[in-house]
Amino acid sequence: MIPKSGNRFSDKIMLGTMTARQRISRGYGMKKILASLALLGLVAAGIGATGTGASAQEEAHNEAAPTHFPIDEPKEMDWSFAGPFGTYDKAQLQRGLKVYKEVCSACHSMNLVAFRTLEGLGYSDAQIKTLAAEYTIHDGPNDAGDMFDRPGKPSDHFPPPFPNEEAAAAANGGAAPPDMSLLAKARGVERGFPRFVFDIFTQYAQGGPDYIHSLLTGYDQQPPAGMVIPEGTHYNPYFLSGVSLKMPKPLSDGQVTYDDGAPQTVDQYSRDVSAFLMWAAEPHLEDRKKTGFRVLVFLLLFGALVYLTKRKVWAGVAH
Repeated sequence: MIPKSGNRFSDKIMLGTMTARQRISRGYGMKKILASLALLGLVAAGIGATGTGASAQEEAHNEAAPTHFPIDEPKEMDWSFAGPFGTYDKAQLQRGLKVYKEVCSACHSMNLVAFRTLEGLGYSDAQIKTLAAEYTIHDGPNDAGDMFDRPGKPSDHFPPPFPNEEAAAAANGGAAPPDMSLLAKARGVERGFPRFVFDIFTQYAQGGPDYIHSLLTGYDQQPPAGMVIPEGTHYNPYFLSGVSLKMPKPLSDGQVTYDDGAPQTVDQYSRDVSAFLMWAAEPHLEDRKKTGFRVLVFLLLFGALVYLTKRKVWAGVAH
């Protein structure tokens, strides 16, 4: 506020003097702002250059000492059972069962899968009885109170390769192999935003088979320079819990003989056994999808009927 002296001429001089001072002050303030901005830009450029070098060093360090697992994201495969209308390929499931029987069952159990459920793979009752009889079931006690061995029956479950978890761990370097009954549903890498939103509409549920296939085919990759692999373990960039795991590479080309002419490669074995494990974890997947589709059709028709009924009932009522 400029004080008035009562003299118009003096007041004009004072007003002009104060205005000039304000302009000078404002100009000086603007110079300070511009200088500060320039200094801030130089500091940011220096930090950016330093950060670039630091990030390169950090990236090289992270390759040798990663903190997020799996190191590589599992590859998305094209599965016959994917999507809202997907179905199991029974020939693939039978090949997967053969891979499990000849390779995986030496270490991994499938305690929750009964022989009789193999009819979902396209086997007849006679074939299931023959397959079950190939296994020896430790049963009992009998009337004398003794345990005994007998051939398997369709009502039996796949017998475990070890009598208990402690024996399984002792035979596998201290780590008991997991049961494979629900492995395809229990394993899988979380998909971040926004993919998990799209998964709701595409009904993506193949995370487990994708992970198992990538894990089984990822043993031939070499670890980055400087990475320390614990003794007695095997590097695999797709392993969910670390840089390496106790299980050695289980599959090799030509290891399992197929009768239907399918390729006898590690990739094909991995695809087949992953599909089989998906079936073992969710044998009613096809029925669930059919039921869901019928429910959606019913809801659409029911919604349309409710809307038309509402239009009919309230057509003659003034709004």
